[in-house]
Amino acid sequence: MTENNKSVSTEMCLEEENKGSFAERLKEAGSQKAANILTGRVLIVAILLIVQIVWLGFLLFRLMEYSVWITGLFALISLAVVAYIINSNANPSVKLAWVVPIIEMPVFGGLLYLALGTKRPLRRMRLALEKADQLTNEYVDEDLNLIPEVRQEDPHMAGQMQYLADRMFPAYRNTTGQYYPVGEELYEAILETLQSAEHYIFLEYFIVQEGAMWNRILEILQEKAAAGVEVRFIYDDFGSLFKLPTGYDRKLEAMGIKTQVFNPFIPFLSVVMNNRDHRKILVVDGHTAFTGGINLADEYINVHSPFGHWKDTGVKLEGEAVWGLTLMFLNMWNAFRPTDTCLNKFRPHVWHPESFSGDGYVIPYADTPMDNEVLAENVYMNLINGATSYVYIMTPYLITDHEMTTALYLAAKRGVDVRIMTPGVPDKKTVYQLTRSHYPELLDNGVKIYEYTPGFVHAKCVVADDKVATVGTINFDYRSLYLHFECGTLHYKNAVVQQVRDDFLITQEKCRQVTEYRTDRISLVKAIYYAVLRLFAPLM
Repeated sequence: MTENNKSVSTEMCLEEENKGSFAERLKEAGSQKAANILTGRVLIVAILLIVQIVWLGFLLFRLMEYSVWITGLFALISLAVVAYIINSNANPSVKLAWVVPIIEMPVFGGLLYLALGTKRPLRRMRLALEKADQLTNEYVDEDLNLIPEVRQEDPHMAGQMQYLADRMFPAYRNTTGQYYPVGEELYEAILETLQSAEHYIFLEYFIVQEGAMWNRILEILQEKAAAGVEVRFIYDDFGSLFKLPTGYDRKLEAMGIKTQVFNPFIPFLSVVMNNRDHRKILVVDGHTAFTGGINLADEYINVHSPFGHWKDTGVKLEGEAVWGLTLMFLNMWNAFRPTDTCLNKFRPHVWHPESFSGDGYVIPYADTPMDNEVLAENVYMNLINGATSYVYIMTPYLITDHEMTTALYLAAKRGVDVRIMTPGVPDKKTVYQLTRSHYPELLDNGVKIYEYTPGFVHAKCVVADDKVATVGTINFDYRSLYLHFECGTLHYKNAVVQQVRDDFLITQEKCRQVTEYRTDRISLVKAIYYAVLRLFAPLM
């Protein structure tokens, strides 16, 4: 090293030390400021609550003589709301879950629906995402020869591909996929890939929590950002609530990591917080990407095990199909932080000029609550309806509507080996019982159910007939299928399909087959409890 380089290096080190010292002082001042703000907010909320109680008392006293008229008005509102719900195109289970409490509480039921019942994102969110769609849709590529060549040998799969292509999720070839049966293995692959990054890193996750997993990833991201690699990070605010310090995005920005917090949670101001970014996407240099069920927290790699062994899965893609996941990330990023006017610089071959290899087909796809298209559920339904030999499912929650339940047991009745794997140890006890409430109808009709006795299954995988599989973020529940932003990868005739099948069969050996939840084996009390749970399942 020359003397000049040494001098520059020394100055840079001193500058970094000074930055660190200043950052510490800033952090202390920020913590005190945050505490003062929090105290002030609590005080304001307390005062407002007292004023509201006094005001309501005054209103009740003055309006008592008009109570009959007021009750009648509210009842008319509830009646109008019920009429609106019945005539809407919502799922019948969701309709029933709202109509029953409104009828039971005609005075306030309608108002409750008006406050909490809407499932559509806020107008500002919709407009932002629609504008981003206009940008990213210009860069969606489709090989028009893929679907005709698949149709010759598998018309049903060609129909699935056509359905997704028409919704801007085309199929890709020349992609290598690697399936990971546990979070620990995926984590090691992520670290290795992040360390190889030279140009850009994109991350989008539902849950981020400080700990061994995230801290190591953050070290690499900080190093890469300092070396000139562009790092962009999206995390869901509600998913990471109480898991990250206040103002964590500003801390990341100070490290050179461009950060976007999705749908910030604002207590006392936000009434509807249904629509969350439940996706998990990591893209490096445009040619390598990861997705699956694994978030950035220690339980996902079994460093912390509050629910026994955490069984989760993920997949790595290398090749052309990475472009699909890259566009998903860029769509979400540019919706809320418009940065790009041209996306070609992020294509797979920009930093990987060599040709890619790979067998079969890969289709990255995403679902959104922005429209009335239940795309993720339709993908699952098409897999189940098209199965001829077997269909194996891993899911943490089994909270299905009538259509999905019917598809599952009709597949079993036509001779398909339908197996569903759910957790043996619950993370949420009420939801766990809700999952079990769906067992009787399925078991009565020939579906086999297995509970993972070592712990909690968080994987979201479906594999059928040794030819098609999907790995992603989408649970078999109302929130994933109707409310959240989700993503997945559909694999046809490639190595991932066999890897998912083998993992299911190996994991099944650690499960117990459920038989005691048939309709004729559960008590009347439990049957009534399950019926009530299922009635309100869409609202949970």
